[in-house]
Amino acid sequence: MPHAPTPPQTLDRREGPYGEVVLRRRGQHLEIIANGVFLMDTSDGRSERRLVEAARDALGARAHPAVLIGGLGVGFSLAQAAADPCWGRIAVVEREQAVLDWHRTGPLAAVSGEALADPRTVLVHDDLSAYLRQTPDGYDALCLDIDNGPDWTVTEGNNSLYSPAGLAACAARLNPGGVLAVWSARPSADFEASLRNAGFSGVRTEEIPVARGVPDVVHLAVRPA
Repeated sequence: MPHAPTPPQTLDRREGPYGEVVLRRRGQHLEIIANGVFLMDTSDGRSERRLVEAARDALGARAHPAVLIGGLGVGFSLAQAAADPCWGRIAVVEREQAVLDWHRTGPLAAVSGEALADPRTVLVHDDLSAYLRQTPDGYDALCLDIDNGPDWTVTEGNNSLYSPAGLAACAARLNPGGVLAVWSARPSADFEASLRNAGFSGVRTEEIPVARGVPDVVHLAVRPA
């Protein structure tokens, strides 16, 4: 008779300004749950890494480009950026203090510890939409992964990031010819149209096969030079 799956073990549970966030261990892997919705885990990570790779590929030759990663998650995107010597500056914006703690001193340090120690890396504790509106800093690539996709947000307030005003804020933070890359669990034709309407060029969607289920995607767009 087969054994029943081992239930996940809750390692930490926090109530924050955006609701509840939970870090769980399921077998050998860690997973983040926000307001009861599964966000991501450490079982694969290829699409989160590809988010940064695809932005770099689309950017082309550029000396020491700066990248902004929106959403620290389980740390795969940051680890990918830090492993690439091409990046000159790596900023990560994360709004959940709990997620920052899990990486700095908790179990997720196993994924991101080396990247956090990289002198190019800067962590910013802020809401991504607010940061994009307020910072004067410019970037060559924005790699955003704060939701399950433009049509499947973690909290209602995140919808603003994919609105005309939110995409205008993204464009304003990008240097000419810079790349916007947005992770999603499924493609969105409506979001592609929104990117084109916001003035981005080279809009396309790349599928990334994953270990289980339908492919993840990365939406890519370029701010015209």
